[in-house]
Amino acid sequence: MPDKPGKQLLHLVFGGELEELDKTQFRDLNEIDVVGLFPDYASAYAAWRMKAQSSVDNANMRYFIAHLHRLLDPAD
Repeated sequence: MPDKPGKQLLHLVFGGELEELDKTQFRDLNEIDVVGLFPDYASAYAAWRMKAQSSVDNANMRYFIAHLHRLLDPAD
């Protein structure tokens, strides 16, 4: 019997341009960049890092990792 894969812990990577550097309100919600859904933190972090580094010239651009598995199963 093959090994079972690890528990799936969904993460969402997304970003956009913020109105102000010290807040997390996006300038235009229609311009949110949804990078994707990832099955674990390590792959989400790799995608986040790539997008964050590619937008380094825009100080107001920020990318985030949302831990969707915490919303789906809060007791976990």
